[in-house]
Amino acid sequence: MEPVPHRASALKSRCILSGLQREPPANRMHVSEHLARRLRRAAVQISHLPRALRLVWQAAPGWTLAWTLFLLIQGLLPVATVYLTRPVVNGLVAAVRTGGDWRPILAPAAAMGVVLLLTELLSGAIHWVRTAQAELVQDHVSSLIHRKSVEVDLAFYESPDFYDHLHRARAEADYRPSALLETLGGLLQNGLTLVAMLVVLARYGVWLPVALLASTLPALAVVLRYAARQYQFRMRATPVERRTWYYDWFLTAGEAAPEIRLFALGDYFKSAFQGLRKQVREERLELAREQGLAELASGAAALAIAAGAFVWMIARTLRGSLSLGDLALFYQAFQQGLRLARTLLENVGHLYRNSLFLGNFFEFMELKPTIVSPAKPAAVPVRLSEGIRFTGVTFRYPDTRRVALRDFSLTIPAGRLIAFVGPNGAGKSTLVKLLCRFYDPEAGSITIDGVDLRRFSVEELRQRISVFFQQPVHYNTTVRENIALGNLASAPTDASVEAAAKAAGADAFIRDLPDGYGNILGHWFEKGTELSVGEWQRVALARAFLRESPMILLDEPTSAMDPWAEAEWLNRFHGFAQGRTTIIVTHRFTTARLADQIHVMEQGQIVESGSHHELIGQGGRYAAGWAAKNIV
Repeated sequence: MEPVPHRASALKSRCILSGLQREPPANRMHVSEHLARRLRRAAVQISHLPRALRLVWQAAPGWTLAWTLFLLIQGLLPVATVYLTRPVVNGLVAAVRTGGDWRPILAPAAAMGVVLLLTELLSGAIHWVRTAQAELVQDHVSSLIHRKSVEVDLAFYESPDFYDHLHRARAEADYRPSALLETLGGLLQNGLTLVAMLVVLARYGVWLPVALLASTLPALAVVLRYAARQYQFRMRATPVERRTWYYDWFLTAGEAAPEIRLFALGDYFKSAFQGLRKQVREERLELAREQGLAELASGAAALAIAAGAFVWMIARTLRGSLSLGDLALFYQAFQQGLRLARTLLENVGHLYRNSLFLGNFFEFMELKPTIVSPAKPAAVPVRLSEGIRFTGVTFRYPDTRRVALRDFSLTIPAGRLIAFVGPNGAGKSTLVKLLCRFYDPEAGSITIDGVDLRRFSVEELRQRISVFFQQPVHYNTTVRENIALGNLASAPTDASVEAAAKAAGADAFIRDLPDGYGNILGHWFEKGTELSVGEWQRVALARAFLRESPMILLDEPTSAMDPWAEAEWLNRFHGFAQGRTTIIVTHRFTTARLADQIHVMEQGQIVESGSHHELIGQGGRYAAGWAAKNIV
């Protein structure tokens, strides 16, 4: 069987659970090598940008177009404000000196007011557009994650590394594309405004825009360095955060509440939760402290350059080379330039960081299932004529050394009811999972009417199987929907739902519920009714029986039933299974004796076979178990 993708970092993830590992300091490698590595990493991550933009465009094309247009307009408005400052100030100075007419000031002052009003209107419009856009993008990304989660092989869910990927995708990707787009919008708007400001400053000296840009270089270095360190921290902390979520679930979930109280585990899990949170918190605070000091140093450098430029401009004004209007224009342009440059650096940092996290999302989206349908699938039989055959099947679950089935061979005749019994871990439930093609065997083959399972469409194969799993899902919906979920493709009627419930022995207690088949089950939602374990089991059986399928696979179908309910159900089920190929995995001998043939399994092999009476007569493992059951 092919290995699960991304398994290579599983060992590292397990090591991380014992403590966060810090990145080696930069001074341990040559500075140029460190810089080159960082630039290469940045180039790789920024390469995700076009895919992220396509993602946003696919989710909300109209809103994205409107948002871009509004940003372009808003980016030019500050430049108009700066230009209008000069005539207003110079006009005020002239009016004060001469005591003359104030009317020449009114036109530029009114224009400035219109620009400011338009800026406010655009801000509100952009906020509205961004909200609609963000909602659509979030829903689109959630849909992609849900589709991928359903698509991947069951084997992925047995890999810790997969859960790390899923955790990061769910925790980050629902808002990262929108955050990335907002950052790009800031880059577009602020970049356009900054370029215009640099043009304004250049008229007073070419060195001024150069000085402004030079003042941002230390801050740029800080932004890139700490964006990468934040990302590396999040990567290292993911397994630890998942463990804290696990402890949080234990402390707050209803499923764990009885044992938490019975065994007094509250303090134990609270301590474990707080210990891991302390690990994450301390490194995050240390990283924030180091980043704050670096930003302080870069800010001091920028302030020194800005002070030099201001002194030079004031000296020119005092010499009469510039007017007060020029000085006001310069002050606004340089101050806004500094602010815009700092904002742009923040945008670059956010862009880099969001690109890093989106790399995780796209990596998750690129996971490929290995259990896939062939290009030209064979038709799955509507009714079996020969049966099911296992030939030399060897299988072990992902990331385990223990062999679940070893060179397993068996023929299950069509239309027969076959039971598998044996101790836990004997490989009985594995047969059900392989027949559903949740996994493919490492060696050997499984055929239905002589056709290998891998030649069938996965979807059609599963549609032809009615399955009851050992731990069925409790859907907190109405009883009718709980059962109908077993075969939504056929749009089941109320009559078919009730017939399935009767076959499962569930109809009687369902009709005793306050709202009958319309009653909500579980305690998650208002007016829900919680069922007993046995009642939930029979609802799940009804869900499996809703399908008119040629194969029925039941894994411990009576484990939660009392003897009376079991006897009633067995009598009903025997008629229901007539003509179908049925496999029952069970620990109950009373259930197994119903079968046409019983196979006793141990360590992935069949050690005894026969009918109930034949096995009793052999005096082997089955007979010993039957005798022990009767003694008890």
